[in-house]
Amino acid sequence: MLSKWSHLKKLFVKNRPQAKHNPDSSSDSILLNKSLAANIASLRQAFDQCQDLVIHDFFIGDIQAVIIYFEGAIDTQTLNQNVLSPLVDVTQSPRTLTEISSMLTSPKFRSVALLSDVIAGITEGNAILCCNGMEEALLLFLSKWEHRSIEEPQAESVVRGSREGFTELIGLNRLLVRRRLKSPRLKTLSLKLGSLSQTQINVMYVEGNVDRELVQEVMSRLNRIRTDIVTESNSLEEWIEDHPFSPFPQVQSTERPDVVSAALSEGRVAILVDGTPFTLLVPATHIAFLQSPEDYNQRFLVSTAIRWLRYLFYIISLVAPSTYVAVISYHQEMVPISLLMRIASTREEIPFPAFFEAFIMEIIFEALREAGLRLPKQIGSAVSIVGALVIGQAAIQAGLVSAPMVMVVAITGIASFMVPQYATGAAIRLLRFPIMILSGLLGFLGLMIGLMLILTHLCALHSFGHPYLQSIAPIRYREWKDVFLRAPSPYLHQEAVYATPQDKKSKRN
Repeated sequence: MLSKWSHLKKLFVKNRPQAKHNPDSSSDSILLNKSLAANIASLRQAFDQCQDLVIHDFFIGDIQAVIIYFEGAIDTQTLNQNVLSPLVDVTQSPRTLTEISSMLTSPKFRSVALLSDVIAGITEGNAILCCNGMEEALLLFLSKWEHRSIEEPQAESVVRGSREGFTELIGLNRLLVRRRLKSPRLKTLSLKLGSLSQTQINVMYVEGNVDRELVQEVMSRLNRIRTDIVTESNSLEEWIEDHPFSPFPQVQSTERPDVVSAALSEGRVAILVDGTPFTLLVPATHIAFLQSPEDYNQRFLVSTAIRWLRYLFYIISLVAPSTYVAVISYHQEMVPISLLMRIASTREEIPFPAFFEAFIMEIIFEALREAGLRLPKQIGSAVSIVGALVIGQAAIQAGLVSAPMVMVVAITGIASFMVPQYATGAAIRLLRFPIMILSGLLGFLGLMIGLMLILTHLCALHSFGHPYLQSIAPIRYREWKDVFLRAPSPYLHQEAVYATPQDKKSKRN
């Protein structure tokens, strides 16, 4: 059975649907014409029905020229001061593009000769300067995309630590990382994905700390992506992860530059995506999803205690309803007599079995949680809390559910909120239901079967060739001081966990 499932999974991954990567490939090898009118006609044809395209005509001496850009995409003040003003005042006509470029005071520009480069430059929010009688054009980097300011990450807030979070602008995100790792060993590789979106992707790593094969594998998986549009980093995550059918995330996402910097120093690779504040980190381990940035910003004793509390409630969020269902349905002898009599008295008028009661309450709680997330922030939390209190109390008074069941569901919900990474919490919320079904059918035997299946699945997972339960399976005792404990900083070896011995040797040299 397992072999058939593995074969089916490989077949699905191999035959993932692929979209055409570049529908505009017909312009890839077309050179610009000396005739300005011909170039304008080609661009008008390429941008047909684009009414926000601006074509500004002017003269440089006696030479006719145009500047082409999308309205609202460029810095018009810089264009007027650094480009147009120096050129319109020219009295002697320039003969070459080099002479024209020498007159500019624009911050950055380069010459292009292919029509495809001109089209790409305009769509990226830059301006193009074309002159009559010249087979090249100047690409003026004047893009000025509007973006929100740097704010504190909402999903990864901390009591003590950095308040800076990534934005949707990839250039700014890259600078926030370089601000924390001021070293020439911090390398950046760039590529574009999406035949329509042409989304810019940056792959960042620290040379000497990272395994070179890991970087090659990341680039290989990204280059194999064939899609029309990349809207968010999750679009890449589902393409590059090892096990797409697993409910557990195998690529870590974060909004925090300090988390990315720490991961890069460990030898991991960061994938920045333009248009989203969420950066991907690979490889990812299960322990990394249970650790919070605040663990390293507090005293080690407090961090260790909170980490153990987080592990405990992580397990509670998975098994608490299933355990209650198994005990009430099959193993009443495990409960003390006095407590069992109280539970029996509360369930005396309940018309449903414990499994159905737990199943309904969990669904209602998940619905309230999602409703609170989708509603405006001002009323979302109030609706979640008030809704849970009102519905729970009304259900108890109506005799539909028992008070202990409401208490178990409430504790389970609180426990799930202690998981730092939302994706891991969502996986546990999803797995809670099949385990509950097994417990309702087989009692503790079903609960143990469910936990063994989950543990076996976790042991079989890999993230970019690294075991998902690294440090635990396989056992690496040296790393336990940052897994089960949070040792004091002087005792935490600041070394690249994912680097090969050859990389560490080259780093020392």
